[in-house]
Amino acid sequence: MEEAASEGVAAQREQLAAELRGYGAGFTELGRRFAARLGVHSTDAFALLEITSAESNEVPLSPAVLSRRIQLSSGAMAALLNRLEEAGYVTRIRGHSDRRTVTLHSSPHVRELAEEFFRPANARQDAVLSRYSPELLSRFKTLIAELSAALDEHPPPPDGEG
Repeated sequence: MEEAASEGVAAQREQLAAELRGYGAGFTELGRRFAARLGVHSTDAFALLEITSAESNEVPLSPAVLSRRIQLSSGAMAALLNRLEEAGYVTRIRGHSDRRTVTLHSSPHVRELAEEFFRPANARQDAVLSRYSPELLSRFKTLIAELSAALDEHPPPPDGEG
């Protein structure tokens, strides 16, 4: 009986993982098209999306936090930020009390472009989400967070393996 229940949970995990991969692939493709619209590399566009999202949540990002989120070395991050700054999409602002603290801010122009580009997809997703109760959506958010944390608990590979 326990084995059957375990197999059922494993099957549900696989089905949910497949749907999440599909959603991730769709999001990645949308990001790639946004990058093409801006004339930047997709990594640059995803960095912009992280910056604008953080600003929307009133938690501006530092270059170090952004490099961890999009998994770039500090050198690659510096090059990316230089490109985005030269294009007029991002500014780096030093903190008032601690001048060593740098936060990243998107330009009003790139925020407008992102809003215009993502508005149709966001409206379609909002229509889907509106069919579910806030309680169910909250539980699903918790589920996804817990699944993500379970992945994060995986031990790192031994040195030299990856």
